[in-house]
Amino acid sequence: MPRSATAQVCFVCAAALPAALVPLQAFAAVYMSAADAAHLMFPEASAFTPRPLSLTAEQRQLIAAHAGGGGPPNTAFWKVVTATAGDRLLGYVVTDSVIGKFDLIDYAVALAPDGTIRDVEILAYREAHGGEVRTAAWRRQFVGKTASAPLAIGDDIANISGATLSCTHLTDGIRRIATYGQLVLAKG
Repeated sequence: MPRSATAQVCFVCAAALPAALVPLQAFAAVYMSAADAAHLMFPEASAFTPRPLSLTAEQRQLIAAHAGGGGPPNTAFWKVVTATAGDRLLGYVVTDSVIGKFDLIDYAVALAPDGTIRDVEILAYREAHGGEVRTAAWRRQFVGKTASAPLAIGDDIANISGATLSCTHLTDGIRRIATYGQLVLAKG
């Protein structure tokens, strides 16, 4: 290779080197633990008791049929606690994780004993964009709704520009949890 060609190749390599050395920025924010969320959503509770999650095949199919979004729910990430004040049932907190665009979003849904959504909290958000799903205004759209509401982006839940996948996947997950609350938890 002629000397001038070698110099050109070295110059191109050296120019690209600083960009290659710039570390990728990681966007992750852990806002609260599941226990913190439970206390925030049920401040009047005197106890939070883990509730075993065991769904029959029939219950999984029933949730899938009512919640939409494909087959039976993937409950691998679901954790359920019962909130009580003395011997009075206040409701349930169900935590879950869904994929935003690329990374997991951890969230918690508070349900009243009848399965009505009482509150939604974002526990951890790891995406580079779309953290606005954590705003009170966006989360408040779910409060008071049940599994019989559409709970769909563009219908009764507003989208956030730049966070369409995060909004959609969170809404789908919350709809599945609301359906579980109404079809399983509210039935005892």
